[in-house]
Amino acid sequence: MKIIDVVCAPGRTGFYFDDQRAIKKGAIADGSAYRGDPVTDGFVAVRQAGEAISVMLILEDGQIAWGDCAAVQYSGTGGRDPLFLAENFIPFIDKHVKPTLVGQKITSFREMANRLETMEVDGKLIHTAVRYGVSQSILDAVAKSKHKMMCEVIAEEYGTTICTEPIPIFSQCGDSRYDNADKAIIKGAEVLPHGLINHVSTKLGERGELLELYLCWLRERIITLKPNADYMPILHLDVYGTIGNIFGTDYSAMVEYLSRLERAAYPFKVRIEGPMDVDDREKQMYALQNLTKFLDDRGIGVEIVADEWCNTLEDIKYFADNKAGHMLQIKTPDLGGIGNTAEAVIYCKESGIGAYQGGTCNETDRSTQVCVHVAMATGPCQILAKPGMGVDEGYMVVYNEMQRILAIRNARK
Repeated sequence: MKIIDVVCAPGRTGFYFDDQRAIKKGAIADGSAYRGDPVTDGFVAVRQAGEAISVMLILEDGQIAWGDCAAVQYSGTGGRDPLFLAENFIPFIDKHVKPTLVGQKITSFREMANRLETMEVDGKLIHTAVRYGVSQSILDAVAKSKHKMMCEVIAEEYGTTICTEPIPIFSQCGDSRYDNADKAIIKGAEVLPHGLINHVSTKLGERGELLELYLCWLRERIITLKPNADYMPILHLDVYGTIGNIFGTDYSAMVEYLSRLERAAYPFKVRIEGPMDVDDREKQMYALQNLTKFLDDRGIGVEIVADEWCNTLEDIKYFADNKAGHMLQIKTPDLGGIGNTAEAVIYCKESGIGAYQGGTCNETDRSTQVCVHVAMATGPCQILAKPGMGVDEGYMVVYNEMQRILAIRNARK
């Protein structure tokens, strides 16, 4: 089977590109927008529409394999590639990527994806979003050529076993942290609510009191609305470094605060993502390593999740080897090719550290579906409901694709 053409289409994502630096510098929320000037290269507004590119591979038997190029909400920060705009990158794909694929015989996913992953233009690797989307298309093409599901291709090529049960879904609520938490609880999301705690004075509190109060409310809301008697979700909050903003590097004070959060959420387990952001990969690793050890030594059950500066497969191995967190977010678009996501999950599991196959609200339904196949083949601790932050839509996309995989696998038995 050969690829006879490559066709690109511009698309929208399920959320927005946000200039994180501008928000941290005080850009003011105004409805669904932000007031203020952007400070990160490429942005024309603090918040602008998220963009994607669908890359469709036309196969010689008429089938169409496809994936979506997408980049994270906070592009251009934390060591990531710059803003990803369709008008800039469709011509790039047509000029540099398409000629390497047209006429190519479909072989194995790993072989074809590796050529893409190591491809350089002007001495640089191509944008992570391009590698992300094109590798999805390649995975789909290999699956279609073999009349298999994408998860079966990943399991076969990486030597894994496909999950026989659903993977816990992490549902994120965005700024609507009360109404959307209700939605996640009603749907029975195993992990919630993310919370978007990205501002000290309005969301965390100058002494952390606002987050503590929110956890108290969330605990009572779960008890009130839980869909069944056994429902015990994990409370996973992303604080975007704001805890570090109020406590600095005083780990003892930070641990005492996290202990308060644990008590506020009882009997539900708490995970805190991105407790601090020190604007440097090595310093971030050491900061999370120290905080993780402090918590473990004190016997506090709050788990730390690494996010910022833990972007690439190499970063994930670095953080995992140094136990910089109890769990690492594998932010799928940041890793480039989708095969790197599979390798990252496998590496975390082998290293005895939690693998959270995440991503971004700023993805598409298609990139999410492909991510579900990778997750079902590798078995991370949890998978992000995406795209968007409205709960219902993202949860639906992830849940339904998992159920389809399970149903087909069961039918084949």
